[in-house]
Amino acid sequence: MLSLDLTFFLIAGPAVIFAGISKGGFGSGAAFAAASVLAVVIEPGLALGVMLPLLMLIDFSTLRPYWRKWNAEAAFLLVLGALPGVMLGAALYKVAEPDVFRVLIGLISVGFVVWQLATRCGLLRPAPAVLPRSIGALAGAVAGFTSFVSHAGGPPAAVYLLSLRLSKTEFQATTVLVFLVVNIFKFVPYAFLGMFTSQTLTANLVLAPFAVFGAWLGVRAHRIVSQDLFFLVTYVLLTATGAKLIWDGLT
Repeated sequence: MLSLDLTFFLIAGPAVIFAGISKGGFGSGAAFAAASVLAVVIEPGLALGVMLPLLMLIDFSTLRPYWRKWNAEAAFLLVLGALPGVMLGAALYKVAEPDVFRVLIGLISVGFVVWQLATRCGLLRPAPAVLPRSIGALAGAVAGFTSFVSHAGGPPAAVYLLSLRLSKTEFQATTVLVFLVVNIFKFVPYAFLGMFTSQTLTANLVLAPFAVFGAWLGVRAHRIVSQDLFFLVTYVLLTATGAKLIWDGLT
């Protein structure tokens, strides 16, 4: 059961704003922190069900500012690859226990932080040349899967997009388009898997203004705010929540 009490909204409201800022201005890489945070206090499937309509609302809210500024070929490859990834995520969800998803979301959260820190420290480097289109499709498949199980498709997609040396705005616009389409693909299997309830709908209606506000902030932050402090907070948040989810799933 999803308890729509004051505690839930005090946690969910800031988390949804955070997701809006990330998806609206920073390539959606940290948006899945919201699902990770919610999964600490409610069952993971419900956390994913609450977040998907809100993420779609953020996608639609940010589509107009980035309209036709995307790289169409890269977006097509990622979306094409995402389809089997989403199907694999749906198949896994049908047979897995909630604790499996706690561990998966936790591992993805912590892994994202490790990947980012390793890149910043020079242990991992961006691709020296444009990755082949086959890698773009593979990155899309991984993004589709991780997006389905934890709304964390941003990092796999970023690996391919970064190799293309896109401008900041072209990169952002491409992620907006890709994950708008991917989230639409996810909606039907989420519905069939029972991840939407009357309670998640109520939560969506209450949290919708937070999502739109976060998207509005994100679009403006894309132009004026340094990413360093934003992602420092993200890394701390994801490490803490990811570790908690892994612990809860294994104990």
